[in-house]
Amino acid sequence: MAYNFVFFLGLAIGSFLNVLIDRLPKGENVLWGRSKCDYCGKILRWFELIPLLSFLLQQGRCLRCYKKLSFQYPLVELATGLGFVVIFIFHWSDWSNWSDWIIPLLAYSIIFSSLLVIFVADFKYQIIPDSMIVFGILGAVLPLLYKGLTFSPFLPFLYSALGAIVFFLFLYFVTRGRGIGFGDVKFSFFMGFLLGYPKIVIALYVAFLTGALVGVILILGKKKGLKSIVPFGPFLIAGTIVSLIWGDKILSLWRVFF
Repeated sequence: MAYNFVFFLGLAIGSFLNVLIDRLPKGENVLWGRSKCDYCGKILRWFELIPLLSFLLQQGRCLRCYKKLSFQYPLVELATGLGFVVIFIFHWSDWSNWSDWIIPLLAYSIIFSSLLVIFVADFKYQIIPDSMIVFGILGAVLPLLYKGLTFSPFLPFLYSALGAIVFFLFLYFVTRGRGIGFGDVKFSFFMGFLLGYPKIVIALYVAFLTGALVGVILILGKKKGLKSIVPFGPFLIAGTIVSLIWGDKILSLWRVFF
């Protein structure tokens, strides 16, 4: 029962994340204004806004103009629902000890939502919304606040964040903004604060490695040219997730072999 509730809650939140993805890069208000069809501009009615179900019942088409709707909407909703369930499974213990897991659960739900919005927004619009970076940092701060309301728990993560942003600022100025965007620079601060050292190193290594591999594949496949813009945010997020989930195991293997 609890898993079902979390899943459907995730679907509903995922619907709002779609609003953030499409409105934040355009500077539009995310709290006011009703959703419209991307093609005909008609305001969507309530039964066209039911997360995931409306898309399936409408067979992925607008009921007015019959244009095919983007798969972004059901995929983001489904990813949020499943993501929330996974987070719940990893952090929920039992209801009697709710104070032990509610803060981590809330924190990682915020972080997951922020990363998902940034991933899709950067992939779709080549823009990383500043508000999502701030929101993600808030999620990273919550567990530290829970451990103790002193400044000392923040220092290692703050140093990691400052180191990451200095490194990215160096790359930004050396490449004159052609290698990475300034949104990536700001996002690196979030990565450093979330992961700390040395996990930030793992995340950056994975991001640059996968970014380079995909870039080469696209160029060889003639999908992109040398001057084409490939958003780097999704690769940074991939590195962040890898480091969050497997960072400790990767560090253990590194110590064993090196």
